[in-house]
Amino acid sequence: MELSQFLQLVIDKKASDLHLVPSYFPTIRVNGELFQLTTLEELTPENIEKMIFPILNHEQREILLANRELDLAYKLKDARFRVNLYYAQNFLCASFRYIQTRIGSLEELGLPALLHQCTDMRQGLVLLTGPTGEGKSTTLASLINEINQKYAKHIITIEDPIEYVYPKYKSIISQRELHQDTHSWTAALKSALREDPDVVLVGEMRDFETISLALTAAETGHLVFSTLHTNSAPESIDRIIDTFPPHQQNQIKNQLAVVLKMVITQRLIPKQNSLDRIPAVEILFNNSAVSNSIREGKTFLIPNILETSEDEGSLLFEKNLLSLYRSGVISKETAHSYAIRPKEIERLIK
Repeated sequence: MELSQFLQLVIDKKASDLHLVPSYFPTIRVNGELFQLTTLEELTPENIEKMIFPILNHEQREILLANRELDLAYKLKDARFRVNLYYAQNFLCASFRYIQTRIGSLEELGLPALLHQCTDMRQGLVLLTGPTGEGKSTTLASLINEINQKYAKHIITIEDPIEYVYPKYKSIISQRELHQDTHSWTAALKSALREDPDVVLVGEMRDFETISLALTAAETGHLVFSTLHTNSAPESIDRIIDTFPPHQQNQIKNQLAVVLKMVITQRLIPKQNSLDRIPAVEILFNNSAVSNSIREGKTFLIPNILETSEDEGSLLFEKNLLSLYRSGVISKETAHSYAIRPKEIERLIK
């Protein structure tokens, strides 16, 4: 089969991902589950190179061969895919993530209305956290597009690669792709501060410099959105602080305590009696108690603050699971297996 046929199959089967790995059958992910296409032939290294190399330009091929991995975006007619190419045991492999063309609203995605709050903020840092493949990019796109629809702002996105392409509404949006429009996250972020932005989306806070510049951007009057691969709000805060050398950590705690506005932790969980998945989230809204906990390095207090700050916009992950369980969307077993704090879900669901 041609690459275009595999990608069309992803679209037709409503799959999220396609994996091409030598010595395996082509594999797709549907609703979180992997399915090997055993009716087809196993892939060979030659098959994969024959499919992949024609979609690369000269510079992309050079980067792939030099770095042994490459992120890019690929278009098939009107469908967009985020592509990661990499070598395993010296053979080329490929992962394609299907990006829905239409950007859904928070309600359409099944997300809590509480999240509308962060689209009205004027400055600060909003973090979306969770493991890979849990819908963070989709949620971020929904938030950015809501700002786009509501306000006339200059929105700059720095992505690797560009995933969702935003329609024209009230805002102007400059979407920059790593390796195509800029050489690095840090160069793009430094440059962004001179490009009169109101909102900056940093695809991922990967290292010390990126995190430092994102905090500076949030501190200097911009609304900054970004992601971290962490499992909870306290872990996200600790990850940021631990990125910095010990002698800078007190300064960063103070800075983070001021600029952090919201941490959203997201997981996609299976719906009851359905193949679909629905997002479950934890929302930490930065209030004076959270701010003090960050300053004093007492992030272990944050779960307790989450429980007692619902009237200020926070939401404990287990409370969201409880709500989904009580409304019949998820099963009791699913609520227990996906809980961040098992004892808490046992207390809530007896």
